[in-house]
Amino acid sequence: RNSYGADRINVAQVTMSLREERPVHESEIKTRTAVKASGNVPNSRAVCSVCDRMFREPKILPCLHTFCADCIRQVEPFSALGADGKRPGSSDDSRGRSPLPLTVLCPQCDSEVDLPASGVDGLTTDHLALDEVFMETLLMEDSVLCDLCSDSDAERRCEVCCVNLCDFCSQAHRRQKRTSSHSIHSLEELKSWGRLSRPVLCSLHPGQELRLFCEPCDLAVCLECAAAFHRDHQCSPTHDVIYQHGDRIRELVSGSLRPRLGRLEEALRRVEISQETLKTRTEVLAGEIRAFARSYASAVEAHCCSLLRTLEELKVQRRNQLNLQSVQLQQALSDVRGGVEFAERLLTCGSEAEILSAKGVTMRRLMSLLECGYDPHPATVGHDNGSSINFLPQESAEQVDGFPMVGVLHAKAVDPCKCTIQGEGVQQGVEGQQGEFTLICKDSAGEAMGKGGDPVLVSVVHKDRKDCIVETTVVDNGDGSYAVSYTPVEPGSYSVWVCVKAQHVKGSPFVLTVKRKFRHHSGIFHCCSFCSSGGAKEARCGCTGTMPGGFQGCGHGHKGHPGKPHWSCCANVVEGSECMRGLGPGSLRGHVRTVEL
Repeated sequence: RNSYGADRINVAQVTMSLREERPVHESEIKTRTAVKASGNVPNSRAVCSVCDRMFREPKILPCLHTFCADCIRQVEPFSALGADGKRPGSSDDSRGRSPLPLTVLCPQCDSEVDLPASGVDGLTTDHLALDEVFMETLLMEDSVLCDLCSDSDAERRCEVCCVNLCDFCSQAHRRQKRTSSHSIHSLEELKSWGRLSRPVLCSLHPGQELRLFCEPCDLAVCLECAAAFHRDHQCSPTHDVIYQHGDRIRELVSGSLRPRLGRLEEALRRVEISQETLKTRTEVLAGEIRAFARSYASAVEAHCCSLLRTLEELKVQRRNQLNLQSVQLQQALSDVRGGVEFAERLLTCGSEAEILSAKGVTMRRLMSLLECGYDPHPATVGHDNGSSINFLPQESAEQVDGFPMVGVLHAKAVDPCKCTIQGEGVQQGVEGQQGEFTLICKDSAGEAMGKGGDPVLVSVVHKDRKDCIVETTVVDNGDGSYAVSYTPVEPGSYSVWVCVKAQHVKGSPFVLTVKRKFRHHSGIFHCCSFCSSGGAKEARCGCTGTMPGGFQGCGHGHKGHPGKPHWSCCANVVEGSECMRGLGPGSLRGHVRTVEL
């Protein structure tokens, strides 16, 4: 257009949206499509991380990661749909307006990046990646055909035209007036440099190098672009402004980001060291735990075998005891049955002479069976049926190889004849006061049971008054001992029954003597009520003494006076004695006390 008008404002946008990568020559296309990145391209900077092939039209995302243009187009949009479920800018209302930018996730860092309104084509081309691709192509190909004649192998390369030339075409390239000033280098020389330095050409004007920089548009342009689209803009040669913009980038990198990079690398290094240390530590601990578990399992197995051996020994021991009892009972039964049957037959079938003749031997046998024969009580035999053998899984056992164990076999059976009583409360008590004694359960060997749970019955009954039963409390201490407490309400003699498994313990029933509670005097210890009251007529005394003249109490020498000092409440003549008021048959005035003056 010859006149710009209002359209001049968007010249930079139009230029950016129309920029495209320069055409690539056929030899380069063949080379790049034939070579894959898997193991054939040592330079990772020339390979796209999405398709794993060398870059084709590389574009730079705002996060500074480079991918092929086609790879970016295949990335699923992150915010491609609006609230109404339609793509932004696709409705009829969006006509005439610029479409909203799409947001995608970077395939490498997962950052949300916005694509320009013109799409992937509007992204900046990564010329450094192209350089790497071209250099990698030169290094990997043994021979490259000439891009002009396609008949001979290329020996040289024009950096301006970016074409590979054979010797003949290279000389012809120098003879042409338009390309005589182009810089041509041998391919071997370029390979030795390790980096391909080539000019950046304009996408709108092929063959024109980007030598100018438009300050308002912040864009590198060629001479034709500057004359056509940036006529009124300040355009400076790139070599004049490179220091200003390069220094700004260098300042950001060296002054801020490079120190941060060092800190991040150091932090990452420490985290990796911590991860490795954590991994090593956990592996060591895991080995220790496994070794501990194996040792502990071995110890538990040994403890289990020990318990099973003990159980087997107990079974054999109890079985032998029962067998012995069985043999003894069978022998005693046979002896008694033989004696009884002979005696009954003699008495039933024998004559008088026969009975008298066999009387001597029969009586001796019967008396022998009665006095020396085995005659156990049925409750004391056959009771060992294994119920006394218990397994206590929560009970602490002895250590095995240094490991604490739980679970013990308790095989003791309580023997009432071996149980004992501790404490004076089983023999002596005081009226109204709590009495206590302790029952210690033991086995047949006289050893403490060590565990509770046995049925214990305690009964306290008055000997003279059978209806006077004292309530008792039995507390299982859990160690084979039982605390017994009671509170008698009346004095006298009591019978204390202590039974375990319905059998009396040794010494039961016990005789308990409950004494009367000591009664303190409520009166005064005086010679007479006349003297103690100061002659008051209404003063009384617990004795039977009286005085004439209307005095209600006792006096010296008068009738009923004890003749010695006594207590006014009960007439007891012993000063340190217990008060007997209301206890004696003649204490009709026992409730009378001296009036306090």
